[in-house]
Amino acid sequence: MAWLIGLGALAILGWFAYSTVSALQQTADSMAQPVNSLGTQVAQALQPVGALSTQVSEVLHPTPTVMPDPVTIIHSVRSLARLETVQYTVEKVVTAEEGQKGLSFLFGDRLLFVAHGVVIAGVDLAKLQPQDLWVENGVLYVRLPEPEVFVATLDNQKSYVYDRETGLLTHGDIQLETAARQVAEREILQAALDDGILDVAKRNAEAYLTILFRDLGFHEVLFVEGTPVPTAQPTP
Repeated sequence: MAWLIGLGALAILGWFAYSTVSALQQTADSMAQPVNSLGTQVAQALQPVGALSTQVSEVLHPTPTVMPDPVTIIHSVRSLARLETVQYTVEKVVTAEEGQKGLSFLFGDRLLFVAHGVVIAGVDLAKLQPQDLWVENGVLYVRLPEPEVFVATLDNQKSYVYDRETGLLTHGDIQLETAARQVAEREILQAALDDGILDVAKRNAEAYLTILFRDLGFHEVLFVEGTPVPTAQPTP
């Protein structure tokens, strides 16, 4: 009998606990609804402010519109036979400035330009003449054109203005960066020349052509300078 009474008491306690939890859950849900509603109202109220901020940003910092002319003019077409044998990648820092030294804080303009450039050199095989190749005693003699620089240009994706300072009474010279780029191109070319890019281009061209001529059946190839000897026989 006692165990029946205990079982009934447990059932009553379980029902009471379930009722209490359900009541608390309903109360929490009812309290959360106004909060969620308030959050939605605040978000809706702030939408015009966000839209206005976006419009102001677009006015102050408009996106540039680039419209190329539909007409393209090709001035010339020229066949090339250039053998590019070496490429230099050069970085150069250029400082460009203008304005009187004493009044630079008022009228001066100064920028620091970091230039990344590419210099490509090789030999122009289109300049190779029939008399520049001859065979004597089973030896192929070759007189190559002088090596030259084909390309010396800036990499616009990597070149940039690192810093710029303008005076209080000036907005700066729009041509100053252009001048800095022109100087940077010349400096990059000169740096490659000083490092011996033409000599490297010549050696690489000779090494490449030696392999090519040997594959064609000329087992001995000599590169010479000057005019061919009188007994030379042009290759067919």
